[in-house]
Amino acid sequence: MKKGKNVVIGKDVKLGKGCVIGNNVTIHDSCKIGKNVRIDDNTVIGKLPMKAITSATTGTQELEGAEIGDGCLLGTNVVVYRGSKIGQNCLLADYTSVRENVTVGEKTILGRNVTIENKVSIGSFCKIQSNVQIVPMSEVGNHVFLAPGVMTSNDRYMGRTEQRHKEYKGVTIKDGARLGVGSITLPGITIHEDAVVGGGSVVTKDVPAKKVVIGIPAKEVKDVPEDQLLVNQK
Repeated sequence: MKKGKNVVIGKDVKLGKGCVIGNNVTIHDSCKIGKNVRIDDNTVIGKLPMKAITSATTGTQELEGAEIGDGCLLGTNVVVYRGSKIGQNCLLADYTSVRENVTVGEKTILGRNVTIENKVSIGSFCKIQSNVQIVPMSEVGNHVFLAPGVMTSNDRYMGRTEQRHKEYKGVTIKDGARLGVGSITLPGITIHEDAVVGGGSVVTKDVPAKKVVIGIPAKEVKDVPEDQLLVNQK
């Protein structure tokens, strides 16, 4: 293991062989770091969540240490909270934040300044590009592509009324779906397999499988070309 200056490693941390740890890195108690993991300067693994008195989604439960799979690359100023598991050979670019109770499958890319909120599952082989935000209680399948600036939401009452607590629901993005740059998906929406959302669109209702939608609000315009379907990719 190669270790930089001012590295803090907590109790009962497990570190695999061949890790490279930069300067000013903190790995909190009970975290598990796989083999050949690179962790760049100022990154924090196993951070405890903060609970605001008005928070609707942050719990007070006990959380296990974070887990980072073999071969992962974590950039500068990345924060991975406790209770989260990152699969093998993932890349988390600079300033990425992964909240508690998140799972990320293998070989998924989280671009620069991506925010994954708590209670989210993300599949394998996804490409989630810079400045994307995934809200709590969302599900993202395998081979999903999210272009820069994609935004999601989970509170249709925008913080008002007690009813919102009963209806909080993130988005569901099924295998092979692709969302264009700067698109917005509203609470509880499902974007089905191999669907495409055009850049800048606002998705207000479920998107059928293998369909292209564009506009504000997004409307179905055509089928996804056969050669672009996930089953036809090499």
